[in-house]
Amino acid sequence: MHIRIASGKILDIRKDENLLQAFKRQGVYLVASCGGKGICGKCRIRISKGEFHTASRGKLHSHEIESGVVLACQTFPESDISVDIPKESQLVVGDVCEISRTNDLLETFRSSGKTLSPLVKWVPLEITPPTIDDNVSDLERLNKSLKAIGLQDMSFSHGFLSTMAAELRDARWNVHLGYIDGPEVVFLAPSAHKAAYGLAVDIGTTTIVMYLVNLADSSLVDVGSTYNSQIRYGDDVITRMMYAAETGGLNELQDTVVTDMNNLLTPMIERHAIERGDIESVVISGNTTMTHLFWGLNPGYIREEPYTPTLNFFPLWKANAAGLHVGKQVPIYTVPCVASYVGGDVVAGVLASHMHKKSGITLFMDIGTNGEIVIGNNEWLVTAACSAGPCFEGSGIRHGMRATEGAVESITIDPRTFAPSLGIIGNSTPIGICGSGMIDAITEMFLTGVIDQKGKFIRGITTTRIRDGFEGPEFLISSNEGRDIVLTEVDMENILRAKAAMYAGVSLLVKKVGLTLNDIDRICIAGGFGNYLNIEKAIVLGMLPDVPREKFRFLGNTAIAGAYFCLLSQEMREEAEEIAGKMTNVELSVSRRFMDEYVSALFLPHTDMRQFPTVKTLLKNKRYG
Repeated sequence: MHIRIASGKILDIRKDENLLQAFKRQGVYLVASCGGKGICGKCRIRISKGEFHTASRGKLHSHEIESGVVLACQTFPESDISVDIPKESQLVVGDVCEISRTNDLLETFRSSGKTLSPLVKWVPLEITPPTIDDNVSDLERLNKSLKAIGLQDMSFSHGFLSTMAAELRDARWNVHLGYIDGPEVVFLAPSAHKAAYGLAVDIGTTTIVMYLVNLADSSLVDVGSTYNSQIRYGDDVITRMMYAAETGGLNELQDTVVTDMNNLLTPMIERHAIERGDIESVVISGNTTMTHLFWGLNPGYIREEPYTPTLNFFPLWKANAAGLHVGKQVPIYTVPCVASYVGGDVVAGVLASHMHKKSGITLFMDIGTNGEIVIGNNEWLVTAACSAGPCFEGSGIRHGMRATEGAVESITIDPRTFAPSLGIIGNSTPIGICGSGMIDAITEMFLTGVIDQKGKFIRGITTTRIRDGFEGPEFLISSNEGRDIVLTEVDMENILRAKAAMYAGVSLLVKKVGLTLNDIDRICIAGGFGNYLNIEKAIVLGMLPDVPREKFRFLGNTAIAGAYFCLLSQEMREEAEEIAGKMTNVELSVSRRFMDEYVSALFLPHTDMRQFPTVKTLLKNKRYG
């Protein structure tokens, strides 16, 4: 049987394979934040011709079903079929928001004064060819040339030795040799050494981001991003730990994340005509659980008291052992973790924020699925993780999506007509709403009297924007070409829980170190919100503390930024090790006070309005902006 896509592409489908599986196997990727369980309802497609059966039509309106819309993960063809994949269901690989930030990132590195020093160092060698009178082994001959330039006691892997003889002769004994600290020789290349590239990867619980970097000049060549397909085994790290404990579960989770990385890499190198062998180093950052799963290590003891990982500082690894489709001997550097739920993504974030270099007190907040917080300066660093959930990255929200083209990223609502004005990434047709848009929407609805402090719709308001949907009351944000984008009460409950976890974590951690919010000089906000985060509205929401606005800095995805820095610089890698070693972790999961803080923060903006004086004044005057 075959699938004909409206674009003209024809795919095959195997027996007992659903459409989502068939698409993914052949390089057609759909949004499926639930991992293909039929829960998120985001892999909508329309079948225009052919026979099929579907296991579930959950999340679909009756008019969608009548027009042939199905969930790809729940649909099994019974004949050749023709399908149309709407834009909102297509997984965007290139991340518009990340690309727009990379010029700043590049300038930050170049202005840092750090030497460009990737993982692999290259030296030219002219080796005397063997003769009948001088027929010592190739390795002895190579070592002699290395000693002549001061490189002694080098090690050589079996993988290197297996191809060394042929490579030396193919290059006529005039080669470039690549080695890594250890020291270990990993590459031989002809004297006309080609351009070299590296990968920086942020393995997030919900999203994976990859940078393809030119190591010769530190420039960014391309960016890829996708949902982490481990979501099919659970939205959070706890459920994935539990799955890893099942027979074969750990291998499945590792294979899944490596497959995602390979799927991101392939279209990037094809676009730029780069060979896999041109990639010579990889740096990954991720929370402790994601890092363990990438390494194929059991993360189960992280969730059991006393919450200990297998390791925090990782040795260099080889790409062929990890399963990455690049050169076999390519080294992988893992940004070190700190403890339990605080991993290399936070270390990378601190590195990118430079808070470890400043004498003033900085509060660092990474607003993502895990919700990590760091407070400190150049003398001390204290950190904690508070599970915020994946909603700000689009998962668990009816029309939620990552901050990519077509995402609603900003909203204002007219207080008289309740009509929204939208800011859309890429100035294109809206197809969903990202984290910053969610924050704006709830705040605007609260300030215009559409919802109350609990995030519930206020009855009696005359507007067609508020209506009863099949999941309960909802607010219509956009309607375009029959595609409605809404925010439901269920969505708002999830968002309020996420923001409450973040604020409770901040409140408790600040008290733990004997400070108040007024003692903080700078607040750095990290997270995949795109190019836009309205600090004022995030304060009204009750996610950020009500302090002078000039203290806030929005940094974007610092996990990938820190990985990028580590890819380029030995000094940065050493700083990352230092940061991880000096950071003190606070376990919020065993704190009763954290739950008290959390419950108090489940309202807009908080039950204790004394903590939000400017919001209190704003509500009193019924004026915003």
